[in-house]
Amino acid sequence: MPVGEPFTPTAFLAFGTRASVDQTLSRLVKAGCVERVTRGVFVRPEVNRFVDKVMPEPIKVAETVARTTGSIIQIHGAEAARRLELTTQVPTQSVFSTSGPSKRIRVGKMEIRLQHVCQRKLTLAGRPAGLALAAMWYLGKSEVTPLLIEKIRRKISGSEFEALKSATSSMPAWMSDAFLRHGRAAWSVHA
Repeated sequence: MPVGEPFTPTAFLAFGTRASVDQTLSRLVKAGCVERVTRGVFVRPEVNRFVDKVMPEPIKVAETVARTTGSIIQIHGAEAARRLELTTQVPTQSVFSTSGPSKRIRVGKMEIRLQHVCQRKLTLAGRPAGLALAAMWYLGKSEVTPLLIEKIRRKISGSEFEALKSATSSMPAWMSDAFLRHGRAAWSVHA
């Protein structure tokens, strides 16, 4: 397993029974070769000479947990809005939207929250278009205007913006109306 990459015991089931894999991982944890990140998630820690052991990024832990449950995961709308430079606020917690159950995961001193949301809020998850959709859900009806949609269009590729536009059936009426108004404004500029 690569250093710093979280993994689950299922990665080793080709080499032995679940009991033998669990026992071996337990021994490796006691020996200090492997760290238990959270229940069922392990990592070969990266060692930094200044801060000692470096734990994996929250997104990698969240993705690993989601894989174990077969869930979809998406960056929370607050972080999505920050990444797309639609807001300057920096979220203080690591929160991810998921189709799986809500849960809190402790990773050292950090807490990662997985928050269950409806399936349509996870449309296009894992793609730039999904990031934009999450940001719009987070910003809400009063902030999602044709001007904001134009900002998003400039931040993501043309094909991703087309994918976002084609997902209007998954959007609430206020969001799809903003896309319609954006399309009219763009059309009148080019006419």
